[in-house]
Amino acid sequence: MRHTRNFSHALHAVLLTAGLGLWAVSAAATDSDDAFIARTINSSTIPANGDINPYGVAFVPLDFPGGGTIAAGDVLVSNFNNGANLQGTGTTIISLTPRGPIAPPGTAVTFFAGSLPGLSTALGALRGGFVVVGNVPTSDGTVATIGQGAIEVIDRRGRLVQTWTDRTYLDGPWDLALDDRGTQASIFVSNVLNGTVARLDVAVGSKGVVLLHKTLIGAGYTHVPNAAALVLGPTGLAYDEDTDTLYVASTADNAVYAIPQARGRTQPAARGRVVFADEHLRGPLALRFAPNGHLLTANGDAVNADVLHPSEIVEFTVGGEFVREYDVDSSQGGAFGLDTLRDGPFDFAVIDDVTNSLSVSKSHDD
Repeated sequence: MRHTRNFSHALHAVLLTAGLGLWAVSAAATDSDDAFIARTINSSTIPANGDINPYGVAFVPLDFPGGGTIAAGDVLVSNFNNGANLQGTGTTIISLTPRGPIAPPGTAVTFFAGSLPGLSTALGALRGGFVVVGNVPTSDGTVATIGQGAIEVIDRRGRLVQTWTDRTYLDGPWDLALDDRGTQASIFVSNVLNGTVARLDVAVGSKGVVLLHKTLIGAGYTHVPNAAALVLGPTGLAYDEDTDTLYVASTADNAVYAIPQARGRTQPAARGRVVFADEHLRGPLALRFAPNGHLLTANGDAVNADVLHPSEIVEFTVGGEFVREYDVDSSQGGAFGLDTLRDGPFDFAVIDDVTNSLSVSKSHDD
């Protein structure tokens, strides 16, 4: 989301750099099994070209092949705005190695810089060695010039391999989830401009990703322009391979739905079954499974906003029971992208859209 800030970017940079310096000192200490302080890294998402408004967050999977500029356990972040803070104009994906150096503002490592603007929350890394990212572009930062967008396929060295466009199946790719089976995968994509969810069935090889089939599996989600967020519609997706269920966080509907038989479905469900829709939701955006099997969603504050509950990450069960929440930022609109990684040295990544920063932590110890 685009935010009106009451302080300068320079002050932001000074404060964030000071905070990052403290984390750098603490990171030098030896890890201990009986430590009280959680392992946490805070780093800027602003690269040298000044792109801001981080949206998508994705861990690189632990079995990702080597030989590239990113490695297993790294974290990727896609930027939606350019340095002038125009929505739908950012072109970069930055990378962070959690056990490596942190980045003060303006120094985040650029993994990919493309030509398609408005990189969205639709960001993921395939075990075969490729990164996929969606975009929802504008030419002037307003919904009046919003475009259809596409999905880009990028190799592990940050080079563009393929670009997919489709007026029906990729109409504003806003977020995605992966059912990654190695040489085969299903890429589930939420489309913010037509209120649908599509499944892209692909084959993954050493030289690229072949798009085999495109299917709409969900439809009827509310999708509307929004002054603060540019546009609202279906956003976060989380796939449960054990039950073949795709969960959908629909921002404008302020609810999380479940689509059954997601991998084999040939006709779109009418939104699906309501899983979670109570007072704790405030325009849910990103959606992921936590390692404990619960669902996590990021409240974007565009719906049901409450100044006493800003920028929240909400945890709930697949049965719809609220578990816990916490604030990413004391201002509204800070929570957007998040991701988790099962069995990783760090297993939780979340961005703060207000400070343009990424927090990566170990949420629990085995």
